[in-house]
Amino acid sequence: MAPWATAIILGIVEGLTEFIPVSSTGHLIVVGNLLGFTGDKASTFEIAIQFGAILSVVVLYWKRFLGLIPGRHILQTDSLQGWPGLFRIGLATAPALVFGYLFHGMIKAQLFTPTAVAVALAIGGVGILIAEKTIAGRPARSLDRLTLSQALGIGLFQTLSLWPGTSRSAATIVGGLLLGLDRKGAAEFSFLIAVPVLIAATGYDLLKMGGHLTPEDLGQLALGSAVSFVVAIVSIATFIRILSRWSLAPFAWYRIVVAPIFYLLTRHLSL
Repeated sequence: MAPWATAIILGIVEGLTEFIPVSSTGHLIVVGNLLGFTGDKASTFEIAIQFGAILSVVVLYWKRFLGLIPGRHILQTDSLQGWPGLFRIGLATAPALVFGYLFHGMIKAQLFTPTAVAVALAIGGVGILIAEKTIAGRPARSLDRLTLSQALGIGLFQTLSLWPGTSRSAATIVGGLLLGLDRKGAAEFSFLIAVPVLIAATGYDLLKMGGHLTPEDLGQLALGSAVSFVVAIVSIATFIRILSRWSLAPFAWYRIVVAPIFYLLTRHLSL
């Protein structure tokens, strides 16, 4: 398949899945394997293509990000303005950055496989169903009342997403729900803390692989990122509307159903 076609397909997959609890990295690994797009450059592409999705969050939530600048109060919030907001995002971001830095090589070598993704998808789906049952009927608070301990707790949940297939979105949203946030607040905080984590992951991988990337590779990355940006904007808006009406259960069942399908489709690639 032509490199530009691969970039467009993977850009669509990234944009659709980055911010919903189904694992974008997992889907990219499986789809990349099905397209024959594998190896170190493919692994870097699967991480770097997240730049477009990151930009979509900045565009959609620009008021939130401006409000984080000390002294600028764009929104009427209690905890996500200025230094209090930066402290909370920092606490939620730090665990994944530390664990990702320490175990980056092992994760890419051992867990960037279709089989590992299928297992994580299934386990994560069951985990979401258990979490939904646990929080049923419990009172919840909005994102603007987020505490420091909640932020740190969500950050610890985020480390689970270092296993591809788990889903960073699923880990942080479920963590937020279990720690007392409402669904909309848990989802939006998941979007916000994705930005520093994904920037760090993307930058680190590009620095490591930068010398091995050709102009064609960089063009492929730019195209994939542009596609993921457009698709992610639509995906985020749709996801928030879904959460206002339903629970995360449909996404959990999707994970449970596709896990064995992904495994069967790619089993021969892991042998």
